[in-house]
Amino acid sequence: MPSPHPRLPLSRRGFLTASAGAGAALGLLAAPAGAATRPTRPFGRYGSPSARLTPRTLYVDPRGRGDFTSVRDAVAAAVGSGWTLVIAPGTYRETVAVDATRTEATWIGASENPRDVVIVYDNAAGTPKPGGGTYGTTGSATTTVQADGFTARWITFANDWLRADHPGITGTQAVAIKVQGDRSAFHHCRFLGHQDTLYADSIALGTFARQYFAHCYAEGDVDFVFGRATAVFEHCHFRTLNRTDLAAAPYGFVFAPSTAGANPRGYLVTKSRVTSEAPDHYYKLARPWVPSSDTTARPMLTVRDTHLGPGIDAVAPYTDMSASFPWQNQRFAEYRNTGPGALITVPENRPQLTPEQAESATRETCLGDWTPWKEAC
Repeated sequence: MPSPHPRLPLSRRGFLTASAGAGAALGLLAAPAGAATRPTRPFGRYGSPSARLTPRTLYVDPRGRGDFTSVRDAVAAAVGSGWTLVIAPGTYRETVAVDATRTEATWIGASENPRDVVIVYDNAAGTPKPGGGTYGTTGSATTTVQADGFTARWITFANDWLRADHPGITGTQAVAIKVQGDRSAFHHCRFLGHQDTLYADSIALGTFARQYFAHCYAEGDVDFVFGRATAVFEHCHFRTLNRTDLAAAPYGFVFAPSTAGANPRGYLVTKSRVTSEAPDHYYKLARPWVPSSDTTARPMLTVRDTHLGPGIDAVAPYTDMSASFPWQNQRFAEYRNTGPGALITVPENRPQLTPEQAESATRETCLGDWTPWKEAC
């Protein structure tokens, strides 16, 4: 997503402790949690190479006790459909891509604590590529998932590229994960970055991809949850980061949907919360993204039954990304939100659903016959 502020200085230490206010420092450089107490059981209750859960289960461990030491190599070996990767605690510094042929894949963080299993890299949109050119927003993603039926549990997806380390780069979008497949589910996962952290998208303009995020944590500053997927965020925590380079608001935007005009369902945020490390009122809840590749997009976001902390500008929680596509012409709505950031002081700035409209703003309506909340964790 475009950035209104090309340079956002933040020390690496500041990034690595950015989650501390939420009770969870990134700890990307720390030793794997539990490694000292579980030296012979890196895969917990999920078997091992000598006792596989299924013939299509592969084990990943950076210390060499699995089938592979990298997630990327395990994905390369998992040809076809229905593979499970059990990933031992560790920091996996690599980029990973799950192409469209590797359907119905499941990744499990073996310790069942997402802080223990971290997949991280540091490309940005403006990072030079070997051989010429730059990566662009999509190419910056640490993890890319194009396959349908993908499920991840207890994993951190991160991009720790920092603008302050690269003052000459103006393409500061740095994606932790880009998800394009239909029926993509994330349970108890974390998504860490700054700009464009979580890219919830689809494989093509005419494809409506359904995605589900439950009990997840996402943080960032500029448009850090964005894309055109039909995505449900349930019991999630969104945290806006502080910035020391700007003297005035806004510091950034939580959501930037780019829903196709023909898609009746965009982003639904329900039973969640938005907190902030920044001063009160310094963040917008959302702005619509109408990309040049789809000028007929009508971004859609519904936030309901969610606690909005004081970091959100309650007077004007929405703003435009482009004057050609004002937010008032898009599909933004709220319902029964609480907290200081949800206070309605200027009603025309906070469109509300009626009780009758709210009856169809549900995970069931958005996701249809797919019920990922019933999947065992």
